[in-house]
Amino acid sequence: MGGVIDIVGPNRALSIFGVKLVGFTAENGMKLLLTVVLALMFWGLARLLRRTARFLVRGRIDARTMFWSNQAISITVTVLFLIAFVSIWFDDPTRLATALGLVTAGLAFALQRVVTSIAGYYIILRGRLFNLGDRISLGGVRGDVISVGFTHTTVMEMGQPPSVQMADPAMWVEARQYTGRVVTITNDKVFDSPVYNYSREFPYLWEEMHVMIPYSADRKRAEQILLAVAEQNTVKIAEMGEDALRDMERRYFVRADSLEPKVYYRLTDNWLELTVRFVCRSHGIRDLKDVLSRGIIEGFAAAGIPLASTTIEVVGLPPVQVRLQGQAGSS
Repeated sequence: MGGVIDIVGPNRALSIFGVKLVGFTAENGMKLLLTVVLALMFWGLARLLRRTARFLVRGRIDARTMFWSNQAISITVTVLFLIAFVSIWFDDPTRLATALGLVTAGLAFALQRVVTSIAGYYIILRGRLFNLGDRISLGGVRGDVISVGFTHTTVMEMGQPPSVQMADPAMWVEARQYTGRVVTITNDKVFDSPVYNYSREFPYLWEEMHVMIPYSADRKRAEQILLAVAEQNTVKIAEMGEDALRDMERRYFVRADSLEPKVYYRLTDNWLELTVRFVCRSHGIRDLKDVLSRGIIEGFAAAGIPLASTTIEVVGLPPVQVRLQGQAGSS
């Protein structure tokens, strides 16, 4: 191979047909080989740590904790590899400063969204915006968090109630139940839009149901039925626990007695609207409302209370006069 491929110069650079290739030196070749070996070693270390973690906590841990332990292993191994990579390739401080300047300029221009997404990942971790399994609304997407990565969050999408059915994107499931679509959201959305968390520290929601009855119906009896059905099927204060109640009072400045179901009246032109307000868990709301609706219908039917509907009542007509003119020429 002499004369075609040679090693020339004090830096032992690679030369092909007498043309010296910039950067292709014996030193860089050794650095490249060492980098590949270290990458394989750190990859094997990460797999070993994950298997060890699964073995140590097998059967005594939930999916959320296992997910974050894997995240911690990935971050630790990545940081160690970056330190080793910089130590190999930038042993000269002047070269390191120059390289960092070029890399920073390139990232600032070409990878703005990626860098912002990575920053959003650390905001999610440090700010505890949401966790694996939380039900959130972010970037116009509602659903349960199934994965959080360095640049994106994966959500199992759920439908929307009829009141927001026309919101973007279009939805065909008219309740907070899974649609079957898995949606990927970039983490930079935490800087652009609010994060709605349905189940962060307090996994309960206040919900309402509206029932219309005629003004002539027994409204006191209707209110009793609504309260009885709600108290029987919704979350009771005793089920929340003292710790959850104290935390709720401290965070939301509400009293425990405000968690009891309550009925509100609203006057309309056509009927009396009864709104029953209650506390429920963040999941299974459609099933709960189905049970409540069935109980309310059965209770109203037993009490003889009709449900109001849009009707038209004709209350009277103006008098109508009809004049008959005789035919011309009649005697």
